[in-house]
Amino acid sequence: MTLLPDCLELHAALTAVQAAAHLCQTVRHDRQATALRKPDQSPVTVADYGAQALIAAHLSETFPADPLVGEEDASLLADDVLDQITDYVRLQRSQVSAETVAAWIQQGKGQPGDRFWTLDPIDGTKGYVRGDQYAIALALIVDGQVEVAAIAAPALDGPDGALFAAVRGQGAWQIQGDHVIPLQVSDRQAAAALRLESVEREHGHPAWQDAIATRAGLVTPARAVDSLVKYALIARGEADLYLRLVNPASDRRENIWDHAAGVLLLQEAGGRVSDQTGRSLDFGAGSKLFNNQGIAASNAACHEAIVAALQAQQPLLELV
Repeated sequence: MTLLPDCLELHAALTAVQAAAHLCQTVRHDRQATALRKPDQSPVTVADYGAQALIAAHLSETFPADPLVGEEDASLLADDVLDQITDYVRLQRSQVSAETVAAWIQQGKGQPGDRFWTLDPIDGTKGYVRGDQYAIALALIVDGQVEVAAIAAPALDGPDGALFAAVRGQGAWQIQGDHVIPLQVSDRQAAAALRLESVEREHGHPAWQDAIATRAGLVTPARAVDSLVKYALIARGEADLYLRLVNPASDRRENIWDHAAGVLLLQEAGGRVSDQTGRSLDFGAGSKLFNNQGIAASNAACHEAIVAALQAQQPLLELV
Protein backbone atom coordinates (compact mmCIF):
# COMPACT_ATOMS: atom_id res chain seq x y z
CA MET A 1 0.00 0.00 0.00
CA THR A 2 1.47 3.33 -1.09
CA LEU A 3 1.50 6.14 1.46
CA LEU A 4 2.17 9.82 1.00
CA PRO A 5 5.37 11.16 2.58
CA ASP A 6 5.14 12.50 6.12
CA CYS A 7 5.57 16.07 4.90
CA LEU A 8 3.73 18.89 6.68
CA GLU A 9 3.95 21.18 3.65
CA LEU A 10 2.42 18.57 1.37
CA HIS A 11 -0.49 17.79 3.65
CA ALA A 12 -1.18 21.48 4.24
CA ALA A 13 -1.12 22.13 0.50
CA LEU A 14 -3.49 19.25 -0.22
CA THR A 15 -5.94 20.43 2.43
CA ALA A 16 -5.83 23.94 0.98
CA VAL A 17 -6.42 23.00 -2.65
CA GLN A 18 -9.24 20.64 -1.72
CA ALA A 19 -10.99 23.44 0.16
CA ALA A 20 -10.55 25.70 -2.86
CA ALA A 21 -11.81 23.02 -5.23
CA HIS A 22 -14.98 22.65 -3.19
CA LEU A 23 -15.60 26.40 -3.41
CA CYS A 24 -14.95 26.44 -7.16
CA GLN A 25 -17.35 23.59 -7.83
CA THR A 26 -20.01 25.22 -5.66
CA VAL A 27 -19.73 28.45 -7.65
CA ARG A 28 -19.91 26.48 -10.90
CA HIS A 29 -22.96 24.50 -9.77
CA ASP A 30 -24.67 27.74 -8.72
CA ARG A 31 -24.07 29.06 -12.24
CA GLN A 32 -22.14 31.99 -10.81
CA ALA A 33 -18.94 31.31 -12.77
CA THR A 34 -19.36 34.43 -14.89
CA ALA A 35 -16.10 35.97 -16.05
CA LEU A 36 -15.23 39.49 -14.97
CA ARG A 37 -12.38 41.43 -16.57
CA LYS A 38 -9.15 42.44 -14.89
CA PRO A 39 -7.35 45.64 -15.97
CA ASP A 40 -5.27 43.59 -18.43
CA GLN A 41 -8.55 42.21 -19.87
CA SER A 42 -7.83 38.65 -18.73
CA PRO A 43 -10.85 36.82 -17.26
CA VAL A 44 -11.44 36.26 -13.56
CA THR A 45 -14.38 34.93 -11.52
CA VAL A 46 -15.55 35.10 -7.92
CA ALA A 47 -14.21 31.54 -7.63
CA ASP A 48 -10.65 32.67 -8.50
CA TYR A 49 -10.76 35.15 -5.64
CA GLY A 50 -12.53 32.81 -3.23
CA ALA A 51 -10.07 30.00 -3.91
CA GLN A 52 -7.10 32.32 -3.32
CA ALA A 53 -8.66 33.55 -0.07
CA LEU A 54 -9.17 30.03 1.30
CA ILE A 55 -5.70 28.83 0.33
CA ALA A 56 -4.06 31.93 1.81
CA ALA A 57 -6.00 31.38 5.03
CA HIS A 58 -4.92 27.74 5.28
CA LEU A 59 -1.26 28.52 4.58
CA SER A 60 -1.09 31.49 6.94
CA GLU A 61 -2.35 29.30 9.78
CA THR A 62 0.34 26.67 9.23
CA PHE A 63 3.22 28.66 7.75
CA PRO A 64 2.66 32.29 8.80
CA ALA A 65 6.16 33.37 7.74
CA ASP A 66 5.90 32.04 4.18
CA PRO A 67 5.05 34.57 1.44
CA LEU A 68 2.37 33.62 -1.10
CA VAL A 69 2.85 34.68 -4.71
CA GLY A 70 -0.56 34.33 -6.33
CA GLU A 71 -2.33 35.54 -9.41
CA GLU A 72 -5.18 37.60 -7.99
CA ASP A 73 -5.29 41.11 -6.49
CA ALA A 74 -8.13 42.30 -4.25
CA SER A 75 -7.29 45.99 -4.44
CA LEU A 76 -9.72 46.76 -7.28
CA LEU A 77 -12.62 44.56 -6.18
CA ALA A 78 -16.01 46.24 -6.18
CA ASP A 79 -17.93 45.93 -2.90
CA ASP A 80 -20.71 43.83 -4.42
CA VAL A 81 -18.20 41.37 -5.90
CA LEU A 82 -16.32 41.13 -2.59
CA ASP A 83 -19.62 40.44 -0.83
CA GLN A 84 -20.35 37.60 -3.24
CA ILE A 85 -16.88 36.13 -2.73
CA THR A 86 -17.32 36.39 1.03
CA ASP A 87 -20.63 34.53 0.87
CA TYR A 88 -18.89 31.56 -0.74
CA VAL A 89 -15.93 31.65 1.65
CA ARG A 90 -18.39 31.68 4.58
CA LEU A 91 -19.68 28.28 3.49
CA GLN A 92 -16.40 26.96 4.94
CA ARG A 93 -15.48 29.74 7.40
CA SER A 94 -18.79 30.96 8.69
CA GLN A 95 -17.73 33.94 10.82
CA VAL A 96 -15.32 35.60 8.41
CA SER A 97 -15.78 39.25 7.43
CA ALA A 98 -15.47 40.73 3.96
CA GLU A 99 -12.45 42.70 5.17
CA THR A 100 -10.71 39.51 6.26
CA VAL A 101 -11.50 37.81 2.95
CA ALA A 102 -10.01 40.77 1.08
CA ALA A 103 -6.91 40.59 3.28
CA TRP A 104 -6.53 36.88 2.58
CA ILE A 105 -6.76 37.47 -1.16
CA GLN A 106 -4.19 40.25 -0.87
CA GLN A 107 -1.76 37.93 0.90
CA GLY A 108 -1.23 36.51 -2.58
CA LYS A 109 0.73 39.63 -3.51
CA GLY A 110 3.75 38.45 -1.54
CA GLN A 111 7.24 38.64 -2.99
CA PRO A 112 9.35 35.68 -4.11
CA GLY A 113 12.21 34.90 -1.74
CA ASP A 114 14.32 32.00 -0.56
CA ARG A 115 11.15 30.14 0.45
CA PHE A 116 7.65 30.96 -0.78
CA TRP A 117 4.45 29.46 -2.16
CA THR A 118 3.07 30.18 -5.59
CA LEU A 119 -0.59 29.75 -6.46
CA ASP A 120 -2.89 29.78 -9.43
CA PRO A 121 -6.32 29.63 -7.77
CA ILE A 122 -7.91 28.69 -11.09
CA ASP A 123 -5.58 27.80 -13.91
CA GLY A 124 -7.72 27.77 -17.02
CA THR A 125 -10.35 30.34 -16.06
CA LYS A 126 -11.85 30.29 -19.56
CA GLY A 127 -12.18 26.51 -19.35
CA TYR A 128 -13.77 26.87 -15.92
CA VAL A 129 -16.35 29.33 -17.26
CA ARG A 130 -17.07 27.05 -20.27
CA GLY A 131 -17.59 24.04 -18.02
CA ASP A 132 -14.38 22.33 -19.17
CA GLN A 133 -11.07 21.49 -17.47
CA TYR A 134 -9.37 23.71 -14.92
CA ALA A 135 -6.94 23.25 -12.05
CA ILE A 136 -6.06 24.70 -8.67
CA ALA A 137 -2.28 24.63 -8.48
CA LEU A 138 -0.13 25.29 -5.41
CA ALA A 139 3.63 24.84 -5.15
CA LEU A 140 6.34 25.48 -2.58
CA ILE A 141 9.57 26.94 -3.97
CA VAL A 142 12.78 26.87 -1.93
CA ASP A 143 16.02 28.35 -3.25
CA GLY A 144 14.63 28.44 -6.77
CA GLN A 145 13.55 24.78 -6.79
CA VAL A 146 9.96 23.54 -6.70
CA GLU A 147 9.86 21.25 -3.65
CA VAL A 148 6.17 20.45 -3.11
CA ALA A 149 3.17 20.47 -5.44
CA ALA A 150 -0.55 19.99 -4.92
CA ILE A 151 -3.00 20.12 -7.82
CA ALA A 152 -6.76 19.73 -7.73
CA ALA A 153 -8.47 19.06 -11.06
CA PRO A 154 -12.17 19.11 -10.12
CA ALA A 155 -13.49 18.40 -13.63
CA LEU A 156 -11.16 15.47 -14.37
CA ASP A 157 -12.18 11.82 -13.87
CA GLY A 158 -15.86 12.35 -13.20
CA PRO A 159 -17.82 14.18 -10.52
CA ASP A 160 -15.28 13.66 -7.74
CA GLY A 161 -12.45 15.22 -9.74
CA ALA A 162 -8.78 14.35 -9.36
CA LEU A 163 -6.11 15.26 -6.83
CA PHE A 164 -2.37 15.14 -7.48
CA ALA A 165 0.70 15.57 -5.29
CA ALA A 166 4.47 15.58 -5.62
CA VAL A 167 7.49 16.02 -3.38
CA ARG A 168 10.94 16.56 -4.86
CA GLY A 169 13.00 13.39 -4.73
CA GLN A 170 10.15 11.30 -3.34
CA GLY A 171 7.66 10.87 -6.17
CA ALA A 172 4.36 11.95 -7.68
CA TRP A 173 0.94 10.54 -6.92
CA GLN A 174 -2.74 10.69 -7.70
CA ILE A 175 -4.94 10.47 -4.62
CA GLN A 176 -8.31 8.74 -4.96
CA GLY A 177 -10.04 8.64 -1.60
CA ASP A 178 -7.87 6.41 0.59
CA HIS A 179 -5.85 5.17 -2.38
CA VAL A 180 -2.50 6.72 -3.29
CA ILE A 181 -1.42 5.82 -6.83
CA PRO A 182 2.19 6.46 -7.92
CA LEU A 183 2.43 8.25 -11.25
CA GLN A 184 4.70 7.12 -14.07
CA VAL A 185 5.08 8.59 -17.53
CA SER A 186 4.83 6.46 -20.66
CA ASP A 187 7.84 5.26 -22.63
CA ARG A 188 6.42 6.19 -26.03
CA GLN A 189 8.96 7.52 -28.50
CA ALA A 190 8.22 10.51 -30.73
CA ALA A 191 6.65 8.51 -33.56
CA ALA A 192 3.95 7.20 -31.22
CA ALA A 193 3.75 10.20 -28.92
CA LEU A 194 0.45 11.87 -28.06
CA ARG A 195 0.65 15.66 -27.92
CA LEU A 196 -1.41 18.13 -25.94
CA GLU A 197 -1.88 21.82 -26.66
CA SER A 198 -3.73 24.73 -25.08
CA VAL A 199 -7.34 25.35 -26.02
CA GLU A 200 -6.51 29.07 -26.13
CA ARG A 201 -4.27 29.21 -29.17
CA GLU A 202 -2.79 32.59 -28.23
CA HIS A 203 -1.06 30.86 -25.31
CA GLY A 204 1.51 29.47 -27.71
CA HIS A 205 2.72 29.52 -31.30
CA PRO A 206 0.49 26.86 -32.93
CA ALA A 207 2.06 26.86 -36.39
CA TRP A 208 5.58 26.47 -35.02
CA GLN A 209 4.44 23.85 -32.50
CA ASP A 210 2.89 21.81 -35.32
CA ALA A 211 6.05 22.16 -37.39
CA ILE A 212 8.28 21.03 -34.51
CA ALA A 213 6.07 18.03 -33.75
CA THR A 214 6.15 16.98 -37.39
CA ARG A 215 9.92 17.41 -37.64
CA ALA A 216 10.40 15.31 -34.49
CA GLY A 217 8.34 12.50 -36.01
CA LEU A 218 4.96 12.87 -34.31
CA VAL A 219 2.03 11.86 -36.48
CA THR A 220 -1.00 12.06 -34.17
CA PRO A 221 -2.79 15.45 -34.14
CA ALA A 222 -2.63 17.39 -30.89
CA ARG A 223 -5.47 17.23 -28.39
CA ALA A 224 -6.55 20.56 -26.88
CA VAL A 225 -6.88 20.62 -23.08
CA ASP A 226 -7.33 23.58 -20.75
CA SER A 227 -5.01 24.36 -17.83
CA LEU A 228 -2.04 22.57 -16.30
CA VAL A 229 -4.15 19.42 -16.26
CA LYS A 230 -1.93 18.79 -19.29
CA TYR A 231 1.03 18.14 -16.99
CA ALA A 232 -1.02 15.63 -15.00
CA LEU A 233 -2.12 13.75 -18.12
CA ILE A 234 1.49 13.36 -19.21
CA ALA A 235 2.54 12.39 -15.67
CA ARG A 236 0.09 9.50 -15.59
CA GLY A 237 0.95 8.28 -19.09
CA GLU A 238 -2.14 9.37 -21.02
CA ALA A 239 -0.18 11.82 -23.16
CA ASP A 240 3.47 12.45 -23.88
CA LEU A 241 4.19 16.01 -24.98
CA TYR A 242 3.10 19.59 -24.38
CA LEU A 243 4.65 22.48 -26.29
CA ARG A 244 4.03 26.12 -25.42
CA LEU A 245 6.38 27.98 -27.72
CA VAL A 246 6.85 31.69 -28.31
CA ASN A 247 8.52 33.78 -30.97
CA PRO A 248 12.21 34.00 -29.98
CA ALA A 249 12.07 37.75 -30.64
CA SER A 250 9.26 38.17 -28.09
CA ASP A 251 9.80 39.49 -24.57
CA ARG A 252 6.93 37.37 -23.25
CA ARG A 253 7.73 35.25 -20.20
CA GLU A 254 5.57 32.71 -18.37
CA ASN A 255 4.13 33.28 -14.90
CA ILE A 256 5.61 30.86 -12.39
CA TRP A 257 2.19 29.93 -10.96
CA ASP A 258 1.07 28.65 -14.37
CA HIS A 259 3.72 25.92 -14.36
CA ALA A 260 5.47 25.29 -11.02
CA ALA A 261 3.19 22.61 -9.60
CA GLY A 262 2.77 20.85 -12.93
CA VAL A 263 6.50 20.82 -13.61
CA LEU A 264 7.34 19.09 -10.33
CA LEU A 265 4.50 16.60 -10.77
CA LEU A 266 5.76 15.63 -14.21
CA GLN A 267 9.43 15.50 -13.23
CA GLU A 268 8.71 13.27 -10.24
CA ALA A 269 6.71 10.95 -12.51
CA GLY A 270 9.80 10.53 -14.69
CA GLY A 271 9.15 13.24 -17.26
CA ARG A 272 11.26 16.14 -18.46
CA VAL A 273 10.54 19.85 -18.72
CA SER A 274 12.71 22.48 -20.35
CA ASP A 275 12.30 25.76 -22.13
CA GLN A 276 12.29 25.88 -25.92
CA THR A 277 16.10 26.10 -26.00
CA GLY A 278 16.48 22.97 -23.86
CA ARG A 279 17.42 24.79 -20.64
CA SER A 280 15.97 23.88 -17.25
CA LEU A 281 13.30 26.21 -15.90
CA ASP A 282 14.49 28.75 -13.32
CA PHE A 283 11.84 29.34 -10.65
CA GLY A 284 14.16 31.58 -8.64
CA ALA A 285 14.15 34.61 -10.94
CA GLY A 286 10.94 36.25 -9.69
CA SER A 287 7.23 35.96 -10.39
CA LYS A 288 7.90 35.03 -14.02
CA LEU A 289 10.30 32.64 -15.72
CA PHE A 290 12.50 35.58 -16.67
CA ASN A 291 15.46 33.35 -17.61
CA ASN A 292 13.46 31.06 -19.88
CA GLN A 293 11.40 31.26 -23.03
CA GLY A 294 8.65 28.82 -23.92
CA ILE A 295 7.92 25.38 -22.45
CA ALA A 296 8.58 21.83 -23.65
CA ALA A 297 7.17 19.18 -21.31
CA SER A 298 7.39 15.49 -22.13
CA ASN A 299 7.50 11.89 -20.97
CA ALA A 300 11.33 12.10 -21.34
CA ALA A 301 11.42 9.40 -24.04
CA CYS A 302 10.64 11.89 -26.80
CA HIS A 303 12.32 14.96 -25.28
CA GLU A 304 15.63 14.81 -27.11
CA ALA A 305 13.85 14.56 -30.46
CA ILE A 306 11.81 17.65 -29.59
CA VAL A 307 14.81 19.68 -28.44
CA ALA A 308 16.74 18.69 -31.57
CA ALA A 309 13.82 19.78 -33.74
CA LEU A 310 13.60 23.09 -31.88
CA GLN A 311 17.29 23.76 -32.35
CA ALA A 312 17.11 22.88 -36.04
CA GLN A 313 13.96 24.75 -36.97
CA GLN A 314 13.29 28.27 -35.80
CA PRO A 315 9.88 29.72 -36.75
CA LEU A 316 9.66 30.98 -40.30
CA LEU A 317 8.88 34.67 -40.65
CA GLU A 318 5.42 33.97 -42.04
CA LEU A 319 4.61 31.81 -39.01
CA VAL A 320 5.57 34.44 -36.43
